[in-house]
Formats: sequence, structure tokens, C-alpha cells
Amino acid sequence: MADQPTQLSRWQIWMLAARPKTLPAAASPVVIGSAVAYWDGYFRLGPALATLLAALLLQIGANLANDVFDFHRGADTAERLGPTRVTQAGLLAPRQVTMGMWVCFGLAALLGVYLTLVSGWPVVLIGLASIAAAIAYTGGPFPLGYYGLGDLTVFIFFGLAAVCGTYYIQALKFSWLALWSSLPMGFLITAILVVNNLRDIDTDRAAGKHTLAVRLGVKGTRWEYLLLVAWAFVVPPIIWLSGLAPAWVLLAWLSIPLGVSLVRDVWTKKGRPLNKALGGTGQLALLFSLLFSLGLVIGFFRLP
Repeated sequence: MADQPTQLSRWQIWMLAARPKTLPAAASPVVIGSAVAYWDGYFRLGPALATLLAALLLQIGANLANDVFDFHRGADTAERLGPTRVTQAGLLAPRQVTMGMWVCFGLAALLGVYLTLVSGWPVVLIGLASIAAAIAYTGGPFPLGYYGLGDLTVFIFFGLAAVCGTYYIQALKFSWLALWSSLPMGFLITAILVVNNLRDIDTDRAAGKHTLAVRLGVKGTRWEYLLLVAWAFVVPPIIWLSGLAPAWVLLAWLSIPLGVSLVRDVWTKKGRPLNKALGGTGQLALLFSLLFSLGLVIGFFRLP
């Protein structure tokens, strides 16, 4: 059974609903996209900060959407192994969570207006697609997460769209370095979802939620996690050897020990103990993004 918190304040309940431990997944791609813009000489602080705040709001809105839509579909039960979902626990009414979701998306849209004014109409397409994906993941007539498409959706929107979109907002152009740099983020943030779905594989199967983990089984899902983490660390040397970025991007390899530890946990644990690996994978994505970005900044100044 999921832990049921008691005697929480209204603020604590909303913080529980927002799931702040998931926010590195939203921040990391913006960090890398901004670092690539810095390397290319296009960094703009205002748009970078607005993009970061919009990404965080979209992530919180997506968390609220998952909370209420999974409740309506019966995917969240008393047997849940993950962190408490506020709708299922009765801490907030479905109407309240839905309203919170739209408030977050609305605030993100307001930031999108500013970003559109400074960066042009493509921002509208990116923003609308991101909101639609956040809702469609567990809501609507064809919830992507229920049909094994969640992993691909996360890879596209947290990797390709988030990093390349962040870069475009500042540089107003396409970049091969931004595209290549988006791959590790897509891999690592998808790995967060993989841990989540591996933990919930039995309850999801019972609820008729056919995630990719349910389709692959425990062993296949563990292999997916291993490959995603491994591929993330293969990309920096490719970027360096191709001449797109300095060797300093290999600083990202300093996070390999954490990655190895997490792979070991995912390979040997199941159920609720995977919650630690879930949070750890988010930390890995953030650490990787910070080290990779630091490498680009150091390279920009041509430090020895």
C-alpha cells in the first residue's frame, strides 16, 4: 500500500500533488539547451529563465493530470507502491486537482506569450504540443501511457523538443549540437519513466494499463533501463570526436558511478524499493546536464 500521509497542511498537500522530485526532469533539458546556446554565443537570460519556469509548470501540470486521470481510470488503488497520489488518497477532490492542472498550464501559456513575442510563432507550436502531450499521456480517448507509447512520448518531449526548443528560443535557428545534446536527456528522462513502470508492472497489468514495461516484462524492462543509461554516456564522446563541442563535455562521465549504482539497483530490486532508484535517476539526469553544460561553458572560455 502507498504511504498515506496524515495531518498535512493544504500547502503540503499541494506540494505532494506537484511531486517536486520529478522537477529535475523538466529542468535538465533546459539547462543543456541553454548551455548549447551559450557555446554558440546566443544565450539570452530572460528567455532562458522563462523557458525554465514554463517547463517546471508544464511538469507540475502533467503530474496533476496523471494524478486525476489515473484515478478516474482506476489505475491508482490502495495497492499503489509509489508516492501517494492525492486524488486516490482523498486529500484533494478530483475537481481541485483538475483546476490546479489548468492553472499550471495557463501560467505556462502566459510565459509562452512572452516567449512567442521574443522568439516567434514556432514557440506556439512547441507549447501547444507539450500541453497536449501532458494531457494525452493519461487522459483523453487514447491515453498514450496506457498503450505502451509513454516511453517514446517522454523521449520526444523531454529530449528532442525540450533541448532543441530551448536552444531555438534563444538562438532562433537549428543546431546539430542541440539535436545531439538532446539525446542523453531523452534517454535519461525516459529511464525515469522506465523505473516507475517497472515498479508498477504488476498493478498496471491488473488495472489494464499496458505500459511498455508490461509488454516487455521485468527482464526486458531492466534491459531497457540499462541501454538507456548506457546510450546517454555514449553520446558525449561522439559529440566531441565529431568536432561539434570541446572535450570538456566528457565531464558528464563523472556521473557514471551514479549511473552504475542505479543500474545495479534496478537490476536487483523490485516493488517499493525502486522508489529510491526513481529519485536517483532524476538526480542522474540533473547531474549529467550540469556537468555536460559546465563542459560547454569551460570550452567557451578556452580554459586549459
